[in-house]
Amino acid sequence: MLVMRGRKGLLRTDSIPEVGEDAAATVGMSETLSEEEQNELRKELAKVEEEIQTLSQVLAAKEKHLAEIKRKLGINSLQELKQNITKSWQDVTSTAAYKKTSETLSQAGQKASAAFSSVGSVITKKFEDVKNSSTFKSFEEKVETLKSKVGGSKPASGDFGEVLNSAANASATETIAEETQEETH
Repeated sequence: MLVMRGRKGLLRTDSIPEVGEDAAATVGMSETLSEEEQNELRKELAKVEEEIQTLSQVLAAKEKHLAEIKRKLGINSLQELKQNITKSWQDVTSTAAYKKTSETLSQAGQKASAAFSSVGSVITKKFEDVKNSSTFKSFEEKVETLKSKVGGSKPASGDFGEVLNSAANASATETIAEETQEETH
């Protein structure tokens, strides 16, 4: 293939082989064209180069006009970036892959929530089992006995937390009373 290069109006008729083309096959191509065909191709080349330059100028003018319109509308680069990101996000969220991934993650979240709920139920059941065990009941009775000995006539309320607190308070009160007696003797 014959490729002609122009340099600011001056034409050179260099042969440049294209990809996969044998350089030896292109050497004699300009010799097969008549002088008239070569002149016609040079005119066409000059015309295409001129059109390219004109289109480049038109594009530059359009870009300048676009920038002016954006400036008048108050659209800056940051706002454009925000709009582009919003548009891109909308494009992403409308894809089948995103919808499938979102659906899968939602299902996984539901399964995880159900699993945590069942684990919580199992733990609650185990605590109830421990509370109802004979060992715990024996311990609870011993604490209540201790409370009645230390605390006096206050009836046991049955709430384990209260029993422990009152036993601790009674023990602290008893310790303070003992220290006071020792100091006085």
